[in-house]
This record gives sequence, C-alpha cells and structure tokens, in this order.
Amino acid sequence: MATDDGIRIGSENVLETAVTWHGKGKAVALATVVLTWGSSPRPVGSQLAVDDAGAFVGSVSGGCVEGAVVRAALDVIKQGKPRLLNFGITDEQAWDVGLACGGEVQIYLERIE
Repeated sequence: MATDDGIRIGSENVLETAVTWHGKGKAVALATVVLTWGSSPRPVGSQLAVDDAGAFVGSVSGGCVEGAVVRAALDVIKQGKPRLLNFGITDEQAWDVGLACGGEVQIYLERIE
C-alpha cells in the first residue's frame, strides 16, 4: 500500500523514506535504538522515521512506547535538539508507558538536517 507521497506503508527502508520525505520539504526526525537490556521488542539499530505531520515508518519498540517516541520526535522536529529516551519497567511504571516484558530500551532521537 502506498501513500499520496508514493511512500510504501510498512517499508523497512526507513532511511530511504526519511530522505524522500526530507527531499519533499518535510521536517523529519529519526529514532534509533542504541541500547537494550533484557527482553526488548526490537534490537539495537532498529529505526523509526517521523515527519512533521506525525506520519511514521519503521519500528523501535511497539505499543505505547512507539506512540511516546513519535510524540517526542515531533518535539525534536520543532526544537531541533536531539534527545535520548529511556524506557523500561518499574513497579511505579507498571500502568504507564514502559516495557511490560521487563526489558529496557534506549532510543536516540535526532532531526534530519
């Protein structure tokens, strides 16, 4: 399935999609898994690209974590400052955004210039 921009939904070529979006004048952020510990849904190096309208391609985790990463990516696009996000699970986080599988994941977010 393709969008109006010709981008394939579900495409795993995240960098190619990010470059295409950027070339079309969209502001884009790239999220990259840089560290995992224990059980985590995606390995180090997994990526997610987000455009300034909130469209995204790729995956860095799934579920609530992915939604939080997209929201943070929109902030990175607006502010232009990279961020390092940490997700895991503690007793206090059990009903909040985290990894119920007991693992931890660290994600680096940067705006593509």
